[in-house]
Amino acid sequence: MIKVIAIGDVHGQWAEAWHALKASNACDNQLNPTEAVVEGRFQVVFMGDLVHYKDARAYAQAVGEEPYDPTNPDHLRRAAKAQIRELYRFKDFFDKSNGNVRIILGNHDESALDHKFELSTRGGLKHDEFNESKGGIKLPEDLAAWMGSFEREILYHDVQFCHAGPTPGMQFFDDFFYHDTDTKTWWYNKPELLLQTGYRFGVYGHTVMKEGIWIDKEHHFAMIDALGHKQFFEMILDDNRLDYRVIQF
Repeated sequence: MIKVIAIGDVHGQWAEAWHALKASNACDNQLNPTEAVVEGRFQVVFMGDLVHYKDARAYAQAVGEEPYDPTNPDHLRRAAKAQIRELYRFKDFFDKSNGNVRIILGNHDESALDHKFELSTRGGLKHDEFNESKGGIKLPEDLAAWMGSFEREILYHDVQFCHAGPTPGMQFFDDFFYHDTDTKTWWYNKPELLLQTGYRFGVYGHTVMKEGIWIDKEHHFAMIDALGHKQFFEMILDDNRLDYRVIQF
C-alpha cells in the first residue's frame, strides 16, 4: 500500500509547491525528501508544466519590475533566471528522492525545450523567456536533459496520472493536441473517456480548475490544476483499495 501525493501544474508557483510538499510531509524544512518518500511509502507525482508563469503579474514579480515586457530581452532573461534557480532547487529534491518523486511532462515543459509551438498566457502574453531566438535564455543542458526525461504517463495500481487527459493523443503535444478542443474540454464534454481506457481512476492537470480541484465521482477521475487554490490531491492505493481526498493547505 502506498500514499500518492499529486500536485498540480506549477507554472513557477514554487512557494505554493514547497508549501504543499511540507503540508503532505513529503519534504522537511530544509527542502529535503522525508524518510517516507525516500523509502517509497509516499510517492509524489507532479502533473507537469513546471515552467512559464501564468500571468503578467507573476512575471513582473519574478523580474522585479512592473509592468513586465515580454519583448524586453532583459525582462526575458530575468524571468528565465528566476525559474532556473527554482528548477535547480527542485531538481535537488528530486535527485534525493530515491526515484519516488516523479514528474509528468507538460506541454509548457516541452515547449521550453523545443519551441515548436508558441505558447502564451490566457491574456496573450508570450512565453519566450527560454527561447534564445526571441531574446531569452536557453535552458542549461543538465536541466534540459532532466526535463526531457519527464514521463508522459504514470500508473500506480491501475490508476493513471497524465498531464492533459486519459487518451494517448492527449499525451503528445503536436498539432493535433493544440487544435483538438477535447484537450481542454473532455472532462465535462466527454467524461466517459477515462472509463473507456479501463483504468480504475485518473488524475490530470493542464486545465485550470477555477473553483479548486474537481472530482467526477461517477466517471472516476480528478482534475487537479489548482495549486493556486492551495490544494493538492492525496490517494491511498493498493490493488484492492482506492481512497482519495483533497488537501487544503
